[in-house]
Amino acid sequence: MNSFAQDFASPARVLIAKPGLDGHDRGAKIVARALRDAGFEVIYTGIRQRIEDIVSIALQEDVALVGLSILSGAHVALTTRTVEALRAADAGDIAVVVGGTIPEADVPKLLAAGAAAVFPTGTPLEALVRDVRALTEKAGESV
Repeated sequence: MNSFAQDFASPARVLIAKPGLDGHDRGAKIVARALRDAGFEVIYTGIRQRIEDIVSIALQEDVALVGLSILSGAHVALTTRTVEALRAADAGDIAVVVGGTIPEADVPKLLAAGAAAVFPTGTPLEALVRDVRALTEKAGESV
């Protein structure tokens, strides 16, 4: 891409989603704001979203990355279902990351399920932004 086109390139679009019955969204809102402040275009779904709706929104909004915020303990199942639903919709190129209350022992399970990155509670926002930027740049999106 030439420098002129880069100057007018759209920011990378990311979707922050709260799947399942978890009603706590403070962390998701903090992450959404940090990403927005770093130059991303952020779409936030709100709480209690169905996987099918998250995938539909991801497709409609043409996002490069879906971030799942999960505190309910169902992170492995919800991440697996999200990755599988994106692949079934021929959108397996959309990176899925997951954050929230995630035991270290579950990180390898989430990566094996198809998560591109995992951000347990306490991950510094700078590290999260850096990793999301790397994933979206890998997908050809700019920030």
